[in-house]
Order: sequence, then C-alpha cells, then structure tokens
Amino acid sequence: MERGWRNYRVISGHSGWVRSVAVDPTNTWFCTGSADRTIKIWDLASGRLKLTLTGHVGQIRGLGVRNKNMFSASEDKQVKCWDLEQNKVIHSFHGHLHGVYCLALHPTIDVLFTGSRDCVCRVWDIRTKTHIHVFSGHENTVSSVLTLPAHPQVVVTGSHDSTIKLWDIRYGKTMETLTHHKKTIRAMAHHPQGHCSSFASASTDGNIKKFNLPNGQLLHNMLPQQMNIINAMAVNDEGVMATGGDNGSLWFWDWTSGHNFQQARTKVQPGSSMDIDAAIYALTYDVTGTILITCEGDKTIKMWKQR
Repeated sequence: MERGWRNYRVISGHSGWVRSVAVDPTNTWFCTGSADRTIKIWDLASGRLKLTLTGHVGQIRGLGVRNKNMFSASEDKQVKCWDLEQNKVIHSFHGHLHGVYCLALHPTIDVLFTGSRDCVCRVWDIRTKTHIHVFSGHENTVSSVLTLPAHPQVVVTGSHDSTIKLWDIRYGKTMETLTHHKKTIRAMAHHPQGHCSSFASASTDGNIKKFNLPNGQLLHNMLPQQMNIINAMAVNDEGVMATGGDNGSLWFWDWTSGHNFQQARTKVQPGSSMDIDAAIYALTYDVTGTILITCEGDKTIKMWKQR
C-alpha cells in the first residue's frame, strides 16, 4: 500500500496567483512565477525567500533552469533568459505574437521550446539565441510542451484545440496528431526514468490518458476521472503521478497501473474565501522525487511529502 502524502509547509510571499515552478538541478532552490509579474527564488530545505526578480509585465506561466541560467515565459509575449550569478536578464527571445503559456528545455542539447496563445511552439537555440523552427498546426493555444530524455528527437505539444502533436525536432515536422481527448489539454508529464517510453496528458474534462512513444499509441485511460479541470501533473522516479485541479484537488496515482491511491484537497489560506483561490495551477517534484511543490490560487506555495 502506498504511503499517503501530506502538506508540511505553506510558503507565502507572492501577491498574485502562483502560476509556474521549476527546481534547480542541484536541488538546493526552486523558483516560482506569479500573476504578480515577479519570479521568486526559494531555499528548498527551509522554504525561505532568497531573491525576487522583476522584469516581466505579465503573468509568468513557464519556468526552466539550466546551469547558471533560468528561463521564463510570460503572458507579456516575452521569453527571458536570466543570469543567476548576476540576477539579471541577459537575453529576451522575441517572436511570439501573444502570451507565452509554457516552456521546456531539451534534455541533452541547448534548445528551448515555448508554446503560446498564438497557436505555435517556437524552438530556440540558447547559445546562438536564434530561432530554429516554428511548430505550426495547432488551432488554439499551445498550453503544454514536453521533452523526453528517452526520445531526444521528439517533442510533444498539448493544446486548447484538444489535440496533442508529436514533432520531429530535426525537421520541424509533425510526426503524429493525437485526437483522443475531447477537451482542452492543459498538462502533460512523463516518467523521469529514461527507459520509460510513455507520457500522460490531462484535459479539462478530468480525463487522463497515457500514450506510448514514439508513435503516440494510446496505452490506457487513468480512471476514475478526477471530474475536474486538471491544470498540472508530474511524476517522480517511483512512478507516483500527482495531478492538481482547479478546485484544489490533489490526486496521487500509480503510474504503471493507473490506480488512484490518494485524494487530497489543498486548504485555502485565511483571507482567501473564493473557490477560485483553491486552484492548483502548477506542481513539480524536487530532484529526489520525495518533495512535491504546488503553486496555488491563494497566492501560496505548498510543500508535500510522504507520511
């Protein structure tokens, strides 16, 4: 029987919904982006605030960390690269015509992927700061983008048009379009172990589906349904998948069997009374997979671990 997860820390500091999160690869700190247009960097062990970065003029919807750089994507159409030794922006990637909703870093090469309300995913060379490809074909916002260590030539995009597309990075072409979902796709995740050739996606009707790679074959539906809009999902090394919903529901699943073994609900902090404040907008595990970080509509960040 899986041990349940519990909330052990609540971090306050943002003045708006917390919309994005990323953990530093050395597992010493993590960063969060908010509707308050700031990025905050927190000590992972203590939860203390280390730094606040300003520069965006819209909600920060995507974050990623590599080496001494952090990347941020915002509804202000901007994608920024920050030097974390100087704590300043060293480059802005220009090209998106609308707000940028997600980003992902390639697992092995210095390439960045960004998805936007302009219906495209753009591919950037981090070193030369040039634009490599535009993945176009979606008919609505590209809300999630996934890179896969086991399949470095493939990138996966999920869209509000209810489709998932698999792209060949080398040629910038669509390999497959998956039409199994009937509603908007807001979240995708893959097992962090490199040998696992599958990923999961969640749509706003509460359906979670698991697909094989590289061909996108449907493996199974994860049931029972969360019956709720799922905004975020993540998987740890042990195959525990967490999904966070618009109503504050936090469900834990076994990756292999699809069994839902725990249903939790986040507690809205005092001063937040509206239902919308309970929403979980983003979540991620730390590098060890033993700590789960959730980003919420009550302006807090919550940290969870197994009992």
